[in-house]
Amino acid sequence: MNRLMQEIKQCMSDLAETKKGELTARFLFPAEFIGFQGHFPDKPVLPGVCNIQAVIVMLQAWEKRNIRLKEIVSAKFLSPVSHGEELVFNYKKQTKSNGEALIKALVISKDKKVAELQLRVSFKDWKNA
Repeated sequence: MNRLMQEIKQCMSDLAETKKGELTARFLFPAEFIGFQGHFPDKPVLPGVCNIQAVIVMLQAWEKRNIRLKEIVSAKFLSPVSHGEELVFNYKKQTKSNGEALIKALVISKDKKVAELQLRVSFKDWKNA
């Protein structure tokens, strides 16, 4: 796991499955988080790629399998995120028969949508990684 993914994982808490079968987790990115470095120096903003990577981190932690991002089907970033802002990630997985899945994720901060993502991923068991 690369440094960015490790730091994102350290920012995650409360990973759980809801009654609706969705996964949810909370993320709190501190000012020293690697993603804020250089993006932007005077007013740090969480890069969109960190939202995408957070979904992958959640999925890997829950499934206990390696996840490979195959395609960003759609990514809508609706509001900038700064350090210290708690994010709640929710997603649904629609598994396909070819070992791939379509992930539909919603990122929320203080009851406002931050991002809507659709990602196509593939799975690999830990033992076969």
